[in-house]
Formats: sequence, C-alpha cells, structure tokens
Amino acid sequence: MALRNQRIWQYIDEVARVGSVRQAAERLNVTPSALLRRIQDVEHDLNAVIFERHTSGVRLTAAGEVLMGWIRMQTSELRRVYSQIEELEGMQRGEVRIACSQAVARSFVRRHVSEFREKHPNVKFKVAVTDHSTAVRALMEYEMDLVLIFRPLRSSELLPIMSIGQGLVAVMAADHPLAKHEVLRLRQCANYDVAMPDMAFGGREIVETRLLSSSAKFNVAVEANSFDFLAEIVATSDLLTFQIDIGADTWRNDPRFAVRRISDMDRTYGPLVLGQLKGRPLPLVAAKFAEQMSRDLNDCRSLPTLEGSAEWDAEASEPDELDEVPVER
Repeated sequence: MALRNQRIWQYIDEVARVGSVRQAAERLNVTPSALLRRIQDVEHDLNAVIFERHTSGVRLTAAGEVLMGWIRMQTSELRRVYSQIEELEGMQRGEVRIACSQAVARSFVRRHVSEFREKHPNVKFKVAVTDHSTAVRALMEYEMDLVLIFRPLRSSELLPIMSIGQGLVAVMAADHPLAKHEVLRLRQCANYDVAMPDMAFGGREIVETRLLSSSAKFNVAVEANSFDFLAEIVATSDLLTFQIDIGADTWRNDPRFAVRRISDMDRTYGPLVLGQLKGRPLPLVAAKFAEQMSRDLNDCRSLPTLEGSAEWDAEASEPDELDEVPVER
C-alpha cells in the first residue's frame, strides 16, 4: 500500500517490471494513455527520459534505472514506517516478504507462516520459492525483506541473521537396496542411477564438487527443478535423490520413503542462511517473523558427529578415500 501521492512510483515500478505500458495499465486498472501521461509528467519534472521503446515494449534508460532504485528504496522505507505505526496498534497489519529455497519452503517456511498468522491473522505474506542467486537479487532490489537459502553466493549486501550447518541426505524408496544402511557414502549411491535437481540448487553443487576428484560418477537419469517431482520419481523406482536435512522432514514421515544420512567423511555440508539486506532496517512484522524462525532454526542444526569429525579430518590426507568404499547391488 502506498500513500496517495506515491501512486505514480507504483505505476513506474509496474511498467519497469512488465516492460510494457499497455500490460502495466491492465494490471493497474488504468488506461494506457493515462499511465503514459503520468510517466511523461515525471520525465518532464526530471528533464530526463526514463523509458525507451524497443521492438517488444519499453525498458528503463540509465536515468530510469537510477530513479527505479530510489523508488524501491523509498517504498521499502515507507513500509518500515507503516510497520512502526502498526506496532502502536499491536501489530494487527503488515506484510512479510520472504524468498526461500525450495527445500525449506514446503515444510519449514510453510509451518512458520501458519504459526505466525495464528497469532497475527491480518498479517499478509509474500513467499517466493526460488534459487539462491535470484533470492539475493530480489533482496537487493527491495522486492523481499528476508531470504532463507542454502549455500548463498558470497555477497557484501547479504547480512546473515542466522546461519546453521546442513548436511545432505539421500532419499529413496523404502524398499531400495541401500535403505538397509543407516549411513551412506556417495560412492555407494553412485552405483545407482540418480534423479537430481538442476545446477541452480546448492545440494547439486555440493555433490558435483565432491565427485570431481573421484572416479565415482553419477548417472543422472532424471533432472528437474522440483523436489516434489523428484520424490515421486524415486518413490516408485530404484533411483536416488538428495536433499538437505531440514528439507527431508516431510519424506521422513511418509512410509514410501527411506531417508539416509550421507557420511560425514564425504563432507556434504553447507550453510542454510536466514538473512536480510545489509544496512536496511527490517519492518517490525518481518523482524518478528525472523525472530520466530531463528528460534526454530537454532534447533535444526545438522552437524558432523564427533566420530565423523575425526574421519573428516583424516580424509584430508586421503583425497581418494571416496573411491575405496565397497559398493553393493
């Protein structure tokens, strides 16, 4: 929600997002001619063109990019003001915008949204399920308040609120031959075809990195950008897939699946980061939601066992150990 005299910023933002005055006018429920006049008024005041035409629509000029950054920063600051006002009213309204990895969206984030709305039923949520690089970019463009992502790319703009270790687990059908083992090595898993998320997912990156120095290679029979799709595939076949520990909770409670930890010796660990944009104060309602998730995340750490830690240290001097584990059919 914007103040009445800020509506033109919403108009410009929408045109920039869709790249078309006509499509933006339809979304905003105004006529294209009226929207174009408002844009021209702003261009007149700035003495600069903010949109340029091309074959398929319009795009921001360099001046428009500068203005768009200012608009989104001002809109974000305005939301924080609303949040402070809502605090005086007992936090009855507001909006939380969070971008998260698919692994945490289906169970962890969904549960926390439900719990938060039980206490604050008028708070709205905007949840974007996406990859880690897109999530950080949305944060930097003031489109999101929070991110909860696995293995984010290094960015000076990302301020971690909490970071916890997460290990990979293998997910397979309950009657899979490897289900009889409580802990698996990647070398054992490589003896079977796998169903993998695409390279945009942090778990896939870890597995690929670990196998670079090994003679063991995965035959990726199925690749998809949906963990739900991958799970349904492995439930009725001898394929394996992989997930971070916190993302496998739903499958642990489903009798169709067996979820098995990957050995600490394979070092398939990475950080799950709850973060915000550096230098930007969070709106109160988003800060409260972050506090709620942080308390729960603290109990979800997935760390190497003491025994596994010793094996992990020993492996540093045995880089080919991954290849020395016997495999079974």
